[in-house]
Amino acid sequence: MKKSSLPALAIIAATAISLMSCKKNNSASTPTGTNQDGQTMTAFMEAHGPKFESFTVDATVGASFTSSKGIKYTIPAGAFVTSGGAAVTGSVTVAVKEINTPSDMILGDKPTLTSDGRMLTSYGEFFVKASQNNQDLLLKRDSSVKVQVPAKPNGQEIPMWGGDSSAVFTLSGYDYLNTAVTLSIQAPVRRGIAWNQINTSYAFFNSSNGTLDFKLDSLVKWRNCDAILSNNSDPKTTFLGYFNSHYNSLTVTDYSGDQPTALYFKPHNQNTLIKVYDIILNATGAHQGFISYESSMPIGMQGTFLAISTENGKFYADMQDATIAAPTGLNNYTTLTFDPQEVSETAMVNLILSMNSK
Repeated sequence: MKKSSLPALAIIAATAISLMSCKKNNSASTPTGTNQDGQTMTAFMEAHGPKFESFTVDATVGASFTSSKGIKYTIPAGAFVTSGGAAVTGSVTVAVKEINTPSDMILGDKPTLTSDGRMLTSYGEFFVKASQNNQDLLLKRDSSVKVQVPAKPNGQEIPMWGGDSSAVFTLSGYDYLNTAVTLSIQAPVRRGIAWNQINTSYAFFNSSNGTLDFKLDSLVKWRNCDAILSNNSDPKTTFLGYFNSHYNSLTVTDYSGDQPTALYFKPHNQNTLIKVYDIILNATGAHQGFISYESSMPIGMQGTFLAISTENGKFYADMQDATIAAPTGLNNYTTLTFDPQEVSETAMVNLILSMNSK
């Protein structure tokens, strides 16, 4: 069975809600204070991460434009409508954000992992929005944006994935009659961290110009053009990444997305980036860190891990090449220990960028 597809932060959030609501059998302790280190990490990611590119098009006649990364977008005539359904004419601003490399995936917080823990090799992640006079626009029904991505895929068609996900929280507490109850509540997950396949949508290889071509039928949604990296039949294990130092404890208690400590894995020679989200529970000392989804890491896969952290406004990092080892003895997991050392902001950026060539 897979671990929950929720990040562990969300699980802790649900637990915190339960504990605060009933105060029965509550033996947990929670650090106090604001997560300044998490905010520092978020500000770092935003400062160095992928940015929107904006283009002006005539909504009446449509247009084509090419981003700085060589990706072509074609807007058909009369494609846009207002939120009320009225046709849009005149100049429209179209903004695109593209995530194409492992460093983009780290800095943009868009790793290539499915909601059930499978690795994806990426041909790009895309977010498109349109506006006129500061009002967001929609695509007219049966209209779409054509996207052409320079690529040499291993296959003629590549699945499309949606990153606007939701997941189920389990909350335990007491009702108005002081009776123990457990509730299941569906809640959104941060966009682009858990991908689900769109069964009716594919990108097709265009041999005439060497591009993967697909259509976006809606705006303001993350879409991912990715192929499954490993076979379900490949032997897999669960991975635990221990932090021997500089694991920020607020990573456990903060669930707003401001993570001061993080762990990534880049398989060698693949345009793939895994973020190990789930936190090791009840860990102390050198066993604090992160755990992968159950039985999700292919045994024998070679790659590079990058552990990063912020503490008291300083940056720490540890990069290690490793092979995912088979469990030893009676264990059903494999481990690796990280010892992040202080680095400058510039050095942290360079470490992240170097993941592109691993």
